[in-house]
Amino acid sequence: MTPDIRPVTEADLPEWSKALRTGFLRPPTPSKEEVEFRAPTHATPRTQGAFDGDRCVATFRSFTQRLSMPGGADVTTDAVSNVAVSPTHRRRGLLSRMMAEDLRAARERGDAAATLIAAEYPIYGRYGFGPASWVTEWEVEVARTGLDRRYGGPEDGGRVDFADPADVREQGPGLHERMRAVRHGAVDRSERWWLTNTGALPNGKPWQEPFAVLYRSPEGTVDGFLAYTADDTWETKLPQCSATVLDLIAVTPAAERALWRFLLSVDWITRVRTGFRAPDDVLPLLLPDPRAARVLTHADHLWVRPLDVPALLEARTYASSGALVLEVTDPDGLAGGRFLLDAGPDGTRCAPTGRAADLTLSVGELGTLVLGDESAVRLAALGRIDEERAGAVARADVLLRTARRPWCPDIF
Repeated sequence: MTPDIRPVTEADLPEWSKALRTGFLRPPTPSKEEVEFRAPTHATPRTQGAFDGDRCVATFRSFTQRLSMPGGADVTTDAVSNVAVSPTHRRRGLLSRMMAEDLRAARERGDAAATLIAAEYPIYGRYGFGPASWVTEWEVEVARTGLDRRYGGPEDGGRVDFADPADVREQGPGLHERMRAVRHGAVDRSERWWLTNTGALPNGKPWQEPFAVLYRSPEGTVDGFLAYTADDTWETKLPQCSATVLDLIAVTPAAERALWRFLLSVDWITRVRTGFRAPDDVLPLLLPDPRAARVLTHADHLWVRPLDVPALLEARTYASSGALVLEVTDPDGLAGGRFLLDAGPDGTRCAPTGRAADLTLSVGELGTLVLGDESAVRLAALGRIDEERAGAVARADVLLRTARRPWCPDIF
């Protein structure tokens, strides 16, 4: 029998959750609390399940998301999540069927793109997604940093104070939105996200309250937030404690420096794991000895699948002026075509055109380039972009690249 793919109802959630847990190699049976937590957001027409008889054998969910573009504007995207196919039902086209249905609906809704965090790299290119941002995680050996351990607080006259969960729920959402206005590649966080991550909304998983601090500028505005956990490890009466950053967001360089400096001065902390940061994070160069920060992970993170090329390219800003005709190929017929991008600091227009193409590229390669992280020159060297007019690749690089790399702090 061919499994039946259908929207998931609340009654389906226990079986759907079991399939999801199975796909991610977690103990199969979900708790009652986990199922109840999922119900408000998962029992919707945008959650799909493939059912072989009564058993769910594949899962898929999407939801509306806002993605910050270079310059700070938002686009509405279709965020894809909870993708799993049971090992007993692989290679039967179940994911392809669910993805096709979801992307078609997203295009009809007017979403500019689809987004996801890829558990495995090879899967999503065939659906038109391209890796648009990367992350790096460092482990810092505090004793080697060269920082003055007598540090007593921010040198700019600001202050760092501990905060309880209620403070975080009050200050965090607005601060995060301010951060998204100055850092492209970040996605929005719902009220539900803040409730869950401050322990106010149980999700069926054990919750350990982290340490949380807020940075206030000399004028008293909250410009930064840090949440971290720490262990309590001692060896022969000597502390060997490690801290792990769960969240660090800042809207000013002073706030970012102050939060890192605070964490690296906490007594007994000998190592700090940074969590997933942008590859061009300030942290290593903040240290007198940057080699004290050892790279643990460097990998692709946010993937983007364009659905409306003009809307996507017009939503971002460009540091220089120029024009490009892009021939975008899309085997799925959702976003392909030939488009004239006429961009500059004073405004941008992107529209279908009959002019000869300067560059030919797939919709996935456009997804890789759209946030300004990747080099068009490098993609052309790999044979993934065809230059139809001499100099067009270099011009694309000048237009599309951004001074700072995009960064998505979240996994969804």
